[in-house]
Amino acid sequence: VQLQASGGGLAQAGGSLRLSCAASGGTFSNYVMGWFRQAPGKEREFVALIGDTLTDYVDSVEGRFTISRDNAKNMVYLQMDSLEPEDTAVYYCAASPIGSGWQYWGQGTQVTVSS
Repeated sequence: VQLQASGGGLAQAGGSLRLSCAASGGTFSNYVMGWFRQAPGKEREFVALIGDTLTDYVDSVEGRFTISRDNAKNMVYLQMDSLEPEDTAVYYCAASPIGSGWQYWGQGTQVTVSS
């Protein structure tokens, strides 16, 4: 599975960005899809995931970020609202065959939030 993330950029605090991740090379509907992020000097952290209908979020983005997927287009999205400077990071999309862990990773897209 190949993953290509896009949509990062610069936003002001309180603003919004929408990340997209295009998947190819596998049966997209068979994968749990997720978003992770890595801020400078910090470890990569989980942000959100989506299964068939299940979604989950890290507490720090709950209520501000929304993950969604379009299985017909092999796409997963992360709508990020009410952005905070602490959201600044490189964001990665990832795919997990059900029950097998995060095996596939995209190249990352930079999100920078100014105060």
